[in-house]
Amino acid sequence: MTARVCVIGWPIGHSRSPLIHGHWLDRHGIDGAYTKHEVSPEELVRFLSEMQGRGFVGANVTVPHKEQVLALADHADQAAQAIGAANTLWFEDGKLHASNTDAYGFLKNLDQEAPGWDQGSKSALVLGAGGAARAVLFGLLGRAFGDIVLTNRTRARADALAGHFDSAIRVVDWENRSSHVAGRGLIVNTTSLGMTGAPPLEIDLSGADPETVVTDLVYVPLTTPLLEQAEARGLRTVDGLGMLLHQAEPGFKQWFGVRPEVTADLRQLIIDDLAET
Repeated sequence: MTARVCVIGWPIGHSRSPLIHGHWLDRHGIDGAYTKHEVSPEELVRFLSEMQGRGFVGANVTVPHKEQVLALADHADQAAQAIGAANTLWFEDGKLHASNTDAYGFLKNLDQEAPGWDQGSKSALVLGAGGAARAVLFGLLGRAFGDIVLTNRTRARADALAGHFDSAIRVVDWENRSSHVAGRGLIVNTTSLGMTGAPPLEIDLSGADPETVVTDLVYVPLTTPLLEQAEARGLRTVDGLGMLLHQAEPGFKQWFGVRPEVTADLRQLIIDDLAET
């Protein structure tokens, strides 16, 4: 019997999840299907209630439903609860389970592309205070980072996010962000600044330590102005595409019973698709 999975969002046309999971289904010869469905906020409760009856064993969730599905799930794991949103759903004994795999994807991407990134200075500068920043902070705290500086264009949002997590997170004003580059083992951009069509992220990396790793969650373009500046200074950089790919791994294992791998050909598949669109 074909295991059916979908991704839901509003809108959903931009999602690359069917490409990622379709690649893995083909690679492993699995009798499965992964489709995308545009579900409005008003339709969400009904869609979830009908999923099993329509043959779905689970789903991925993207904006704007991540917080609402967390509230609607019968059970949510630690990551989903701590991050305050869910992106992966599955059924067990008729109950809807929810997880958030963004922190997993963030950490796995760094582990693969910058081995040892978390073995030195346990300090980080995190730019942004949205949903992606929540996942990043959860991941960093799980790796025992005890010195995290958080900054956001709206200070109140950063204060609220820091309060949600831990006293190890220190909030600074956005206009002072460059003065907190020195001494950071990791610098993370979780904002949309630097994305194609958006203003660049303006930050001075001249004070960064030589061992600093710089990562940008933006992956369109693949090499953002932030990463270009970091590379010019000889710093290790990690682009954001790997996070997108790695965050899909746990869901695929949950639904189809096989742990997939993020390979060069999968990465190129998504890069080619991004270039076309």
